[in-house]
Amino acid sequence: MSDAIPTSAPAPAPRPTSSYQRPATSGQRPTGGPGQRPSGPGGQGGPRKRRPFQRRKVCRFCAEKNLVIDYKEPRTLRFFITERGKIVPRRISGNCAAHQRHITEAIKRARNIALLPIAANHAVN
Repeated sequence: MSDAIPTSAPAPAPRPTSSYQRPATSGQRPTGGPGQRPSGPGGQGGPRKRRPFQRRKVCRFCAEKNLVIDYKEPRTLRFFITERGKIVPRRISGNCAAHQRHITEAIKRARNIALLPIAANHAVN
């Protein structure tokens, strides 16, 4: 009996060749470098489409000093609640951070004593 261990492994199967040849680059990406998205719609290149300039929203409570945030006035608070009963974020409503905190607190207080709906199916007239 010959207990000889083969010293060479079988040759690996040849890899299938492809007709694709990777283009030679100088180390930089053609779109401008790492982390940059291709420009244009769908990434085809070309200039990006810019949104038209939108006027910055101004906090209505800062602009009109006589407006008061009060949880007992649901008509004022309804502007800051969606149809489903969610509180509108300040980037959409245009409120400053301080007044948005006051509005949020007032809405929660008004919900607690049933002046405002908690959700869409809790409609209060």
